[in-house]
Amino acid sequence: MTQDPTFLLLVATGSIALLLILIMRFKIHAFLALTLVSFLTAVVTGVQADQVVPTMMSGFGGTLASVALLVGLGTMIGRILEVTGGAKVLADTLIGRFGSDKAPFALGVASLLFGFPIFFDAGLIVMMPILFSVAKQFGGSTIKYALPVAGAFAVMHAFLPPHPGPVAASELLGANIGLLTFVGLVIALPTWYLGAYLYGLWAGERFNLPLPQAFLATQSVIDEDKLPKFSLVITILLLPLVLIFMDTGLNTLSVMGMVDPQSTWVNILRMLGKTPVALMITLLFCLAVFAKDYGMAKLEKLCGDSLAPICAVILVTGAGGMFGGVLRASGIGDALAGVLTDTGMPVIVAAFLIATALRVAQGSATVALTTTAALIAPMVAATTGLSAFDLCFIVIAIASGATVLSHFNDSGFWLVGRLLDMDEKTTLKTWTVMETLLGTIAFTIAATLSIFL
Repeated sequence: MTQDPTFLLLVATGSIALLLILIMRFKIHAFLALTLVSFLTAVVTGVQADQVVPTMMSGFGGTLASVALLVGLGTMIGRILEVTGGAKVLADTLIGRFGSDKAPFALGVASLLFGFPIFFDAGLIVMMPILFSVAKQFGGSTIKYALPVAGAFAVMHAFLPPHPGPVAASELLGANIGLLTFVGLVIALPTWYLGAYLYGLWAGERFNLPLPQAFLATQSVIDEDKLPKFSLVITILLLPLVLIFMDTGLNTLSVMGMVDPQSTWVNILRMLGKTPVALMITLLFCLAVFAKDYGMAKLEKLCGDSLAPICAVILVTGAGGMFGGVLRASGIGDALAGVLTDTGMPVIVAAFLIATALRVAQGSATVALTTTAALIAPMVAATTGLSAFDLCFIVIAIASGATVLSHFNDSGFWLVGRLLDMDEKTTLKTWTVMETLLGTIAFTIAATLSIFL
């Protein structure tokens, strides 16, 4: 397998350019384009002939394993909340508290709260029907509602424990998780406000994105006499959050040495808190509480009907994971990171640039974050005078680089684009720009604070 960094960089650039041409110029479906370019990239970078298809399937299957269950279960929950009027109740209550002109802000604040323990994709999927209901009620481009929501989950997932990326990076670099949680929150909130909320309002004025046709086609008349109570809707939304926190919270406590990771009760609670299990339990709870008013036959039909529109979402997201997996297997990310490691620049700057290179090269933010932390750990250990705050700022710098420039090799790019029914060009102009703003703003704040603290 070729390891020359220049060659690998040219291949990465060429593969992304080819994707742009196939999708935007020749209007080839993203699923086919991603599969074709993944195959060509594997061949050109020297993956052995008998390993080309297994490498592609590994990336595709790995992404589907993490996304398909979440999308399927989350969509069923969302559909039930939508048809029973739960989404309308939540939307009306939020707007009543914040005011109609602050609807995007209200959705963003709710997403920040949900995003503390829940992962990006699961949280986004659960919030989608609520987001669409608010957008339908108040009008305007869906973008101005969607970006504050997506941005909230993105910053919480990237910068705060107990999410896996910052937890792994803090462990590798020796940063204090408690202090990192505080520093991450201080940086995440203004980052979200500037890069997701304000940018979302700005983008909403410039990109008139209508509600997805799949959402409009499945709209049902809500029975006003059977509207659930606000407390029940909140319980449904908080149930997966509480369950998932059992997993992520106990994992954090295990890393800190406060609980025994081999304990039976810890493992049982963590099993119940795994995202697919948490969503399954929540769906069963939804079926139980709404069966009396709607009957199991209708609820079963709702669950079945909810799956049809998301098949394309799942397949394209899996294909994006396939492309990222091929780029990882080709060694492109490692080669680029190796070039940047020995430049002699400040640790916090090197951390940001290496993470950015890995993010652009292979797509996965978590892989970029954890790999960068492992690469610069010797550099951090050899640098004298680093305080506990400095270590936290370096973790944030890595997370910032792992956030920017989400594009075709990032499964999140395709997930957001397909859920919102955006074409690739619009997704690049909105989602990619927002992710780049979030990463850049967070790094700027962390680098500035590192000078004074």
